[in-house]
Amino acid sequence: MKAKVAINGYGTIGKRVADAVSAQKDMEIVGVTKARPNNESRLAVAKGYKLYAALPEKIPDFKKAGIPVEGSLEDLIGKCDIIIDCAPGKSGVLNKDKYYAPKNKKAIFQGGEKSGTAQASFNAISNYSKSIGKQFVRVVSCNTTGLCRTLHAVEELSPIANARVTLIRRGADPKEIDEGPINAIVPNPVTVPSHHGPDVQTILPHVPITTIAVIVPTTLMHFHSVMVELKNKVTKEQVLEKFERSPRIRLVSADDGITSTAEIMELAKELGRSRSDMPEICVWKESVNMQGNELFYMQAIHQESDVVPENVDCIRAMLGLEKDPMKSIRMTDEAMGLKKWW
Repeated sequence: MKAKVAINGYGTIGKRVADAVSAQKDMEIVGVTKARPNNESRLAVAKGYKLYAALPEKIPDFKKAGIPVEGSLEDLIGKCDIIIDCAPGKSGVLNKDKYYAPKNKKAIFQGGEKSGTAQASFNAISNYSKSIGKQFVRVVSCNTTGLCRTLHAVEELSPIANARVTLIRRGADPKEIDEGPINAIVPNPVTVPSHHGPDVQTILPHVPITTIAVIVPTTLMHFHSVMVELKNKVTKEQVLEKFERSPRIRLVSADDGITSTAEIMELAKELGRSRSDMPEICVWKESVNMQGNELFYMQAIHQESDVVPENVDCIRAMLGLEKDPMKSIRMTDEAMGLKKWW
């Protein structure tokens, strides 16, 4: 019997999670929601997903637009084992209180929600077991996901004494036309630390970390400059080997012509990835260096896709479909055609 999964919000993340879930052997999509009739609504129906209106009063709008709907979000909740909330940030907690909790339904939230919205924060490689059997779990943001993956790998080589990270964040996703900046570098926030460090500590509470963040005029990816003070002696070669063998981390090289985030996105296209996605965290080989006991590296985060496989693993943990994190990660990655790390 396959797990029945619903997606509330068929947008940037929701449509990707829907496709990733559909690729798995042990789960299926029973429906997706949209708040209003638009091109994404039509495409969801064209792809064979059963479409529901996020609000019952919007059903006439869909019918007027000639887009068939099966009912409302409340109807969909009754047909699933778990719902993935991919609605706009800050609305997840409202959906939880109004829809999910009253119906005693399991739900996964995204990183735009506060950590207190859920019983646990989730990153598959770092703390999978913490979410087994839970009712409400939050998959952390794209930046936090990227930091947790590589810091977890580093920590398996040596305990971390301190981590300092500068995050250079994209100004908007590619399709967003009403956000910026257009011609500025914006401290975001202007205070130190940014929220990313505390968010990492919801997954890796024992890692001392300080983060600084700015927003720049690009839509492609986020970029992290990472400096990690280690307690034990580790070599550059050990770090490179660890990254190479770790799930959802991809080493890229300037010697191979990958000198920018643009070229990483071009690599995703050449790999034939759906929507040109790069769910792996890309670390430049040349950036990995040791100065005494301090490790330096630079990584790129595809903000539209790196959390997608995490949502799939979170489903397995919460529903008890698989208790071994590495088995779940491998199942997800094989189905999604990600880098062979095993």
